[in-house]
Amino acid sequence: MISIDEMAKAVVENLDKYKNLAADELKKAVKSAAKTVISEIKEHAPVKTGTYAKSWKSKTTSENASSISITVHSPKRYMLAHLLEKGHAKRGGGRVKAFPHIAPAEEKGAEQLERDIKAALKA
Repeated sequence: MISIDEMAKAVVENLDKYKNLAADELKKAVKSAAKTVISEIKEHAPVKTGTYAKSWKSKTTSENASSISITVHSPKRYMLAHLLEKGHAKRGGGRVKAFPHIAPAEEKGAEQLERDIKAALKA
């Protein structure tokens, strides 16, 4: 016969194991989504010399036992990102055409993240 205290302890232990497993799977999904965003940006970025597209990196900004935060950025060419994504005014008048490449990559990464999280939690 099992006492209520022992049963409660077993339930708490199993919930802890599930929480840790779910957190690990979620971290893997976030890292995978960040890689997808970077590869999408590199693939669809405007190419003049290729330096801008190659400059995209990811950085883990914070991580603890249950969460992770990753930033995708261009550390050396950050000043070009907004100008290329949205377009900008020319000095002599007129506008430079926008090359949307960040927003579509972010959207694709978010879709992948959602899909991966659902798959991880169902398993």
